Amino acid sequence: MNIQKEVAALERMTVDQLRVRFAEVFGESTNGRHKQWLVKRIIWRMQANSEGDLSERARRRAEELANDSDLRTMPPRQPRTESASRTKTVTGRVRSDSRLPMPGAVLTREYKNRTIQVTVLADGFEFEGETYRSLSAVAKAVTGSHWSGHLFFGLKGGK
Repeated sequence: MNIQKEVAALERMTVDQLRVRFAEVFGESTNGRHKQWLVKRIIWRMQANSEGDLSERARRRAEELANDSDLRTMPPRQPRTESASRTKTVTGRVRSDSRLPMPGAVLTREYKNRTIQVTVLADGFEFEGETYRSLSAVAKAVTGSHWSGHLFFGLKGGK
């Protein structure tokens, strides 16, 4: 068998022709449509057919290795260290807006000779004893007209 000639002939074939050749060599059809994969598989099988397949001893050893009865189905557990047992994970709601400070922070702004102070809460903003859902709502309550709350309080992106 001349491998170079066979490869050259296979590379000139279309994918549909390669699929037909694959079925001839392997005795079963394929769903594969990747030309290079088909060429490699066909050449491999043709070499195996012409030069001989695995020896019986090699087949038995492969079957031994493939026996999955002694394979782990779960990874081994990691040993617990003293520090790991004392670590406590607390889940919390992550703010989606990086411009806002953490809950408990107080935003301050001077507006028309008046000091405006807003406390950031986990679920809104507190201004003069009332809770607002957004900084824009606080700005509207202060000014009487619509404002961007981030602009009104001078909050820039990510700072």
